[in-house]
Amino acid sequence: MPEVVVAKPRVGKFNKNAARRVRVAGKIPAVLYGAGHEPVAVEVDPKQISRILFSETGHNTIFDVEVAGNPSAKAMIVDWQREPIKDQLIHIDLKRIALDKTLRVSVRVKLLGIPVGVKTAGGILDQVLREVEIECLPADIPSHIDVDVSGLNLHGVVRVSDLPHSDKIEYLNAEDATVAHVVSIREEVAATPEAEAAAAPTTAEPEVAKKGKTDADAAAKKPEAKK
Repeated sequence: MPEVVVAKPRVGKFNKNAARRVRVAGKIPAVLYGAGHEPVAVEVDPKQISRILFSETGHNTIFDVEVAGNPSAKAMIVDWQREPIKDQLIHIDLKRIALDKTLRVSVRVKLLGIPVGVKTAGGILDQVLREVEIECLPADIPSHIDVDVSGLNLHGVVRVSDLPHSDKIEYLNAEDATVAHVVSIREEVAATPEAEAAAAPTTAEPEVAKKGKTDADAAAKKPEAKK
């Protein structure tokens, strides 16, 4: 059964002090909107919201939300804010959804296997897109999209067009966008004394230029320091 999030309506002023009081009481302020309804300021249990966000389906989880004993409605978490130091939830946005209308969501791409180019050619696997944007009905949202990369050779590429396709989901990223590729590792060869001597004039110029820029910056800041 889907999880039920009980949301208590907030009353009074909606400012920073009011939001702080909600958090001190062990709840987090939230806004519930969508599906033709007026936005409602509510407060919810942060532990319950965290459990949803860290689940397999994450922010794409569909759950039931109840407000003050009203009939439950399907909803999703569409945005959330965390306090940067303690990494605690401080605000979330909940959106009512209609099960018969398509949604645009971001879904994680999961790479499976070790590419041939990594095993035999010393390459490394670089994942460029960790999420892709799709459009589908709420019931068809996948928890993640699997793609087998074991057959990739050195310089091999997986593009959006190579991801599993079906008539239930539509990819919104460009078809030729790179999802992952196998790249070579460039080994640095130690320079010989002759090569270092030849490179010396070239490497000296950036040092002079960098120092000159620093001196100019310092000179420019001196008048400000006297004020």
